[in-house]
Amino acid sequence: MILPIVAYGNPILRKKAKNIAEDYPGLEKFIEDMWETMYASNGVGLAAPQVNRDIRLFVMDSSQIFTNMDEKERKEDPYPDDPGIKQVFINPQILEESGEDWAIMKVA
Repeated sequence: MILPIVAYGNPILRKKAKNIAEDYPGLEKFIEDMWETMYASNGVGLAAPQVNRDIRLFVMDSSQIFTNMDEKERKEDPYPDDPGIKQVFINPQILEESGEDWAIMKVA
């Protein structure tokens, strides 16, 4: 089932998501619906809060980057992780950060 994606400004997108337990009701079906929704939207990734669930889960398929590229573009700009990574992330955590800080922009 394709899930409705919430619009920018929806409060759930700013809410801190909750960890989920292994016995989360309907988890397998929800993950299937996430994949279907992401592919229907021509996306590369989709997080649970984007479909109005305040849980820590997201799906990604970086091979989707190639879907909208023609053969010429692909040969001119190959990606090192071709064919990509397809994975479900449940209760992900950032263990280490590195690199330069990004400037923060305020949106009025």
